Amino acid sequence: MRIRFGPFVLDGDTRQLLRDNREIHLAPKAFALLETLASGRPKAFSKAELQQRLWPETFVVEANLSALIAELRHALDDNARTPRFIRTVHAFGYAFCANATVESAPQTAVAAPLYWLEWGRLRFPLPEGEHVVGRDPDVDIRLDASTVSRRHARVIVTADGVVLEDFDSKNGILHRGVRVASPVRLADGDTIHIGSILVTFHVRGELGTTETQRR
Repeated sequence: MRIRFGPFVLDGDTRQLLRDNREIHLAPKAFALLETLASGRPKAFSKAELQQRLWPETFVVEANLSALIAELRHALDDNARTPRFIRTVHAFGYAFCANATVESAPQTAVAAPLYWLEWGRLRFPLPEGEHVVGRDPDVDIRLDASTVSRRHARVIVTADGVVLEDFDSKNGILHRGVRVASPVRLADGDTIHIGSILVTFHVRGELGTTETQRR
């Protein structure tokens, strides 16, 4: 969770306090205190509750909490007399008093699959590596049909391209209508019969709304 207030962003996932995208160093306990106050706003937390959260089952003197508050105010350029961010609740504790908004963490773009096999409405992405095809529940690409062997074939994806290889299956593989006797290189649009199942190989594209199947 990211909490934005004033020029600051408090990022709970990365454990950072940022100002104009520059990190402001906080001790771990000071960060935990700021996170507690900001996420619980506008609640006023008692000193006893904060001490229990920060030092569970450990006795600490009140001065330890006061020192963390002072560290936060220094980091935030805040003032106890005219607070913008952390308010002292006299004879009780502290509260976060700034206007704040919660932001979603930035999303990492997911690259569209470079290669995939298509069977009807199902698409099986093919990232780099080896992908076993068959009807066993634990294979990478499962085709649940009686004419498909438990471990029927494998597809090998490398930086050089994609190769299809038969595992000496009972019903074999047809690549573009030709029986596969040795590893063959696949090209976009190739039709492949694995037993009685017809799949198509594709290069580049997006998954769209079709269902994706793995393991």
